[in-house]
Amino acid sequence: MLHLDAPLTPHRPSPFRSFWMGGYECTDQQNCFGHRVDFLHQTGHYQLLNEDYQDLQAFGISTVREGIRWSQVERTPYHYDWSTVAEMLEAGRRYGVQQLWDLCHFGYPDDLTPLHPMFARRFASLCRAFVDFYRSVRPDDELIVTPINEVSFMSWLGGDARGTVPYCVGQGWEVKYGLMRAYIEGVAALREADPSIRILTTEPLVNIVPPLGADAHQLQVARERHGHQYQAVDMLSGRMCPELGGRPEYLDLLGFNYYYDNQWDSHTGARLGWVNEANDPRWRPLRSLLQEAYQRYQRPVVITETSHPLEHRPDWVRSVATECKAALEAGVPLLGVCLYPIIDRPDWDFLDRPWHRSGLWDVEPRADGRLDRVLYEPYAEALREAQVQVAGAVVPAPAEPHKARKPRKAPELLLP
Repeated sequence: MLHLDAPLTPHRPSPFRSFWMGGYECTDQQNCFGHRVDFLHQTGHYQLLNEDYQDLQAFGISTVREGIRWSQVERTPYHYDWSTVAEMLEAGRRYGVQQLWDLCHFGYPDDLTPLHPMFARRFASLCRAFVDFYRSVRPDDELIVTPINEVSFMSWLGGDARGTVPYCVGQGWEVKYGLMRAYIEGVAALREADPSIRILTTEPLVNIVPPLGADAHQLQVARERHGHQYQAVDMLSGRMCPELGGRPEYLDLLGFNYYYDNQWDSHTGARLGWVNEANDPRWRPLRSLLQEAYQRYQRPVVITETSHPLEHRPDWVRSVATECKAALEAGVPLLGVCLYPIIDRPDWDFLDRPWHRSGLWDVEPRADGRLDRVLYEPYAEALREAQVQVAGAVVPAPAEPHKARKPRKAPELLLP
């Protein structure tokens, strides 16, 4: 376990305006066919910002995850266009929505990959520029940033599965190392520009198990693979690969993305059914996984993504609520749950296929091109029940808005 100073407890106030949050799919990655996707527009969220934020009010959701879309902000190296982000910030102000910002949500500029020698330097420059822009618009707001979303997943998708840039096989570790070099340099740049910035990690939370009746070797392999989920956060803290410059103080808010298929057999890859109809003894309840992560790092925890497709959405959110309540009662400082995506999304690779039907709102296209939102009522009813169930155990939000210190001017970046 890392020994960190002054660990937060469930009795400290939360930095989030609401426990239940909404996440808007914001990937701008190149998919498995090499095509750039832009889900801010693909889902209609940018076009319907006002309506989307208004719709949250009926559910008391006032905190959301958004992304800047690095590939769109920096089309030319070291030149940044913040116009779209500025419009989103204004919509957040208008409707009282707290926005948590992903700086890299799966997408990189066309000339970069995590294996590029300038990747970390370019990302650190982006981080400084974002702080300068943000503080010029919001000098006093508390700023919560996710530098790079799901390093563990992206290192597998791009480094082992050829699913995105850099389209490799057998280089997952190299991609992870490159992403974490950039992540750590980015955190250093963010904190240099504004020491008050909060860092929210967002890594998958998984349970990788040995086969039933496993031998000693299979048990060892499963333990190792299960532990790999912590590599990115261990690197950020300096516990692993200290040459990258990670530090314990870089650990702040620990976000974990947890879906219905996040538990599987290490040998066969078979998923463990989340309802555990077969009473599989290897299945672990979410509360147990949250306890494991909290005990490892002693930092407050957030479920930064969770959802289920189709008709099982109501059952899933009820199950998540039960587990969250149990985790809170067990002493885990769980600060929130983000429903991700809050608006339905298409598939990254096959945009013409039926959408996932995993949001609180489904999307129905109209003849004029508008993407109407249709509330999935069974999910909405289950969410209201879940909110009541968890309410008594939730960490209270601050009574007054946090006043951030004004950032110091970052030093000029010396370009080659």
